[in-house]
Amino acid sequence: MAVFNRDSADEVSRGARAIVVRADVPGAERRDSDARIEEAKGLALAIGIDVRAAQAFRVRDRKPATLFGSGQVDSIAALAQENEAELVIVDNALSPVQQSNLEKATGAKVIDRTGLILEIFGERAATNEGRLQVELAHLDYQAGRLVRSWTHLERQRGGFGFLGGPGETQIEADRRMIRDRMAKIRRELEQVTRTRGLHRARRQRAPWPVIALVGYTNAGKSTLFNRLTGADVMAEDLLFATLDPTMRQIALPGLDKAILSDTVGFVSDLPTQLIAAFRATLEEVLSADMIVHVRDIAHPDSEAQRDDVLDVLAELGIGGEQPQEDAPVIIEAWNKLDLLDAEAAAYVREAAARRDDVVILSALTGEGVDLLQRAIATRMTAGARVHKLRVPLADGAAIAWLHEHGEVLGSNPDGDDMAIEVRLSDSALARFWKRERD
Repeated sequence: MAVFNRDSADEVSRGARAIVVRADVPGAERRDSDARIEEAKGLALAIGIDVRAAQAFRVRDRKPATLFGSGQVDSIAALAQENEAELVIVDNALSPVQQSNLEKATGAKVIDRTGLILEIFGERAATNEGRLQVELAHLDYQAGRLVRSWTHLERQRGGFGFLGGPGETQIEADRRMIRDRMAKIRRELEQVTRTRGLHRARRQRAPWPVIALVGYTNAGKSTLFNRLTGADVMAEDLLFATLDPTMRQIALPGLDKAILSDTVGFVSDLPTQLIAAFRATLEEVLSADMIVHVRDIAHPDSEAQRDDVLDVLAELGIGGEQPQEDAPVIIEAWNKLDLLDAEAAAYVREAAARRDDVVILSALTGEGVDLLQRAIATRMTAGARVHKLRVPLADGAAIAWLHEHGEVLGSNPDGDDMAIEVRLSDSALARFWKRERD
């Protein structure tokens, strides 16, 4: 992994000495300054950067030239020099001008929060789709930060015509290279999206419901996924330990089979470029029958993290003020119970008891996981009603499906059909009719 400077192709590699700074604007944040600084340090550590110091600065007004005030910029430069920092990480969004001016003032490379998250995603993306999505997001981000270092894209310069000719300035050539590369990636992603859509349609024709795990990064989704499925998805105490969605089959009480999906973790101020690039991946959540929102209930900013996740879901049409009609049901899994002391655990249990959409558990120890399984199954089969259906006697698969996913109360042959009285949930009945149509 390497972090690229805007004005040079020189690299800052793993183990680079860095400081983390942040501009705190009163009234602009959901969480306190210390928590944001700790998260920023965690993001840097996630890609092996050696964080030597971290400090937040209270900023009344964002300065167009540097974000920070002049005295604060001097303090940042002194902090960088004192710690021999090669890299200054600013836990805010920076304009190209602000980034350039801070680099001149500190004598070190500067990246902002968006750039840092893009670097993490670039390192962690394992599939071809993930790598394409990250590259598209990175190009979109860099489009406003054009530099000579983009010549590594190796454009082909022809001897004729206007594009690429001798009169073209470097920045124009760079802009064209980025635009062409983004267009190519979008075409490739369209093909991937079509393939994903076919897979999704095939799953929807199948009789099994889909449950998607979502949550703030490092909330324990992958640990819970492994606990429920017996899989070995990477689950470490790292921000964005996993990126690419993973699906596995699980069994639930009263449901012979279901599909569990582990998705990318969310984070506050998730770059808009990434939300757009990963929309196809996140749409897997939208097509789910149920969403389990995994929360780190032991984290001091658990409520703020919850709001950040709900913001992203709202962008997808799930929840929010105008949710889609067929949006999946959401329940919350309050994870990391094992990290709470007795008093905190009692408080959390009392809070959860007042809600019917919450399960408390520890994915690490397994405590409460069985309660989550029962809660999911109960929700998935909620509203079950008795339906009288007629199924062709020759359609043994449909008859077997009803026995497998409902409670068959009676069945009698009637001519070429089988008259079946079966108790099914509305979602199961919808899947049955969809299966018949397809």
